[in-house]
Amino acid sequence: MTAIDHDVLVLSHFTLARDHPLDDRIRVAGAAGFDGIGFFAGQFPTLGAGWSVGRIHDLLAAADLQMSEIEALSGWGATQPSDRYLGFEQLVWDLVDEFGAPYVQAIGPVDGSTADAGRRFGALCDRAAEHGATVGLEFLPFTNIVDGADAVAIVEAADRPNGGVCADIWHHARGANDLDLIRRIPPELLVRVQMSDGPTTPTIADYKDDCLRYRVPPGEGDLDVDAFVATVLDLGYAGPWDLEVCNADAWTGPVDDHVHRSADGMRNVLDRVRRSRGGATLEATP
Repeated sequence: MTAIDHDVLVLSHFTLARDHPLDDRIRVAGAAGFDGIGFFAGQFPTLGAGWSVGRIHDLLAAADLQMSEIEALSGWGATQPSDRYLGFEQLVWDLVDEFGAPYVQAIGPVDGSTADAGRRFGALCDRAAEHGATVGLEFLPFTNIVDGADAVAIVEAADRPNGGVCADIWHHARGANDLDLIRRIPPELLVRVQMSDGPTTPTIADYKDDCLRYRVPPGEGDLDVDAFVATVLDLGYAGPWDLEVCNADAWTGPVDDHVHRSADGMRNVLDRVRRSRGGATLEATP
């Protein structure tokens, strides 16, 4: 892995409400010292009057931010992708091209065997390569790509240089909760890590709704964030740390405190883990 001199932090789209105003999203991310933001492509058609790609470029430049990721592709794994999905995928590539986003998130479900899923993921990666993007496949216990082993099997079957695995601590802890599955991810295939914290047991029964409402900044919950971070650092991970801290209570008023606590919590976890391992700490921004 290439040496880095600071930890790259990305404010994932769903740390704020899906339709949170884009100008405020960019403002608060810049103020909290993030390097980039994630963007859910589905928000783009709903921005409304007064918005243009030029305005978005200007806001990102003023906040010294990159459009670091576009999400999320779900439908690529179908035997026959729908026209609606294909239109959404084209929008993703348009946004990747316009903003130079280097990374696209993909999720399940997938139809057929692992070999079938591998062929389709490989084809998705080939399409992404035409736009200079890497695709990360996230395992989600509420899809049939349940854990790290499932994601690795598909990515290895695809065998594309721009395809890898995204590991989200929430879905690790609330799913298999087995760090050996994380350790078995080939280091070259771990392309993204998503961080949050929260209770170890569900707050409500619906998994998807629970994960979109009750996350808290790293270090403020009961998940073993230090062990997870130490595990991915041991793999040699030196990529961005995506803060995906979905919390419905935080969306009811000004979001500045929530976003700042998310960034500071991640920096504190990284410093603590590195100190415990006898390693040097890094700056959070250049």
